[in-house]
Amino acid sequence: MPAEPPAGGRRAEPAAEGRRADPLRRAGWAALALGVPGLIAAAVLAPHRTAGAVSQDWPPFVLVTGLLALGLVARDDGLFDAAGTVMAGLARGGRSLFVASAVLVAVVTAVLNLDTSVAFLTPVLVVAARRRQTDEAPFLYLAVFMANGASLLLPGSNLTNLIVLGSVHHSGGAFASVMALPWVAAIVAVSAVLAVAWRRTLGRAGERVHEPARVRVGPGLAGVGAAVTAMLVLSPAGGAVVAVVAGAAAAAWSLARRRLDLAQLDETVNLPMVVGLFSVAVCLGTLGRVWSGPSHLLAHASSVVTAIVGAGASVVVNNLPAASLLAARPPAEAHALLVGLDLGPNLAVTGALSALLWLQVSRTVGAKASPWRYSALGAVVVPVSMTLSLLALTVTR
Repeated sequence: MPAEPPAGGRRAEPAAEGRRADPLRRAGWAALALGVPGLIAAAVLAPHRTAGAVSQDWPPFVLVTGLLALGLVARDDGLFDAAGTVMAGLARGGRSLFVASAVLVAVVTAVLNLDTSVAFLTPVLVVAARRRQTDEAPFLYLAVFMANGASLLLPGSNLTNLIVLGSVHHSGGAFASVMALPWVAAIVAVSAVLAVAWRRTLGRAGERVHEPARVRVGPGLAGVGAAVTAMLVLSPAGGAVVAVVAGAAAAAWSLARRRLDLAQLDETVNLPMVVGLFSVAVCLGTLGRVWSGPSHLLAHASSVVTAIVGAGASVVVNNLPAASLLAARPPAEAHALLVGLDLGPNLAVTGALSALLWLQVSRTVGAKASPWRYSALGAVVVPVSMTLSLLALTVTR
């Protein structure tokens, strides 16, 4: 049974695992080394197209930066421990906790967006599993797989939806009416695959851990409240600005009070990764504006082929730049493309910013998130969820 982490919700890491050995940080520096020269070249060769790509791509990266900082402060304030304790107290066992968690992630993802869901609910689900003394692994992977899967319903649930909708001029209500059934199909598929994968351990749960959670009312709670409210009432760009300002203010407060140190903040936010991926996204977004090849590729493709192309492109270059590249001109099968762009990233952690955010956030509660296990599960989750969603799409269109 997983052990409770030390105070603050984080297990100590071996001293030998220095920051230079951190694979996420290495990947961040690699993305930075690749993306920044490309971004400079794009800005010189096609400044207007690059400016358009920057305008389209900056909100999710700014949002994620703010959410990472907020998540660190919220964890230190005990908010995740408190929310996880409440969920564990309401659940009768591992299975009921799993079902409740799946519904919670699906609803929060649809109403807010998948990055907010991953940032705030991953620690909550892990803590709830520990407090209910059941295997935390299905809850850890449910948090990210369901966030991607449940991002089909509304335009704001996933920025890729907004990018593709921008090229087809589809209203939010019309989009939801078409995607509601595929959304339900994806939720059922993700839940079923993970429930089968952990069918034995989900049936086992010990006595509830009744240790009270220590909550500190402070910048963490205020910042989370501000970010969530902004996601509900503002545009994606406005919500991103509020989130990053709230995250910076909360982190500054905690640093001044010496509740956090700069090394923790630097490790959690991982600016090389955020800036590097943003640079790569802008480069490919610029390419999509000057090269018509992807549009011609999808012009006469079936819905199945379109979805597969979207999923494959997401894994190779991340779904945000893939959306910019493939939807630079209105695609013939826009809804099928989104099935691939939204569900396909469950194949690999390279597929979406949400997965990289999940890897970072899971560390704040000492959870062992494995990219290899992610892909092994995704190899089943993605074909099942995409097949069911595409079948549902044929009914609703």
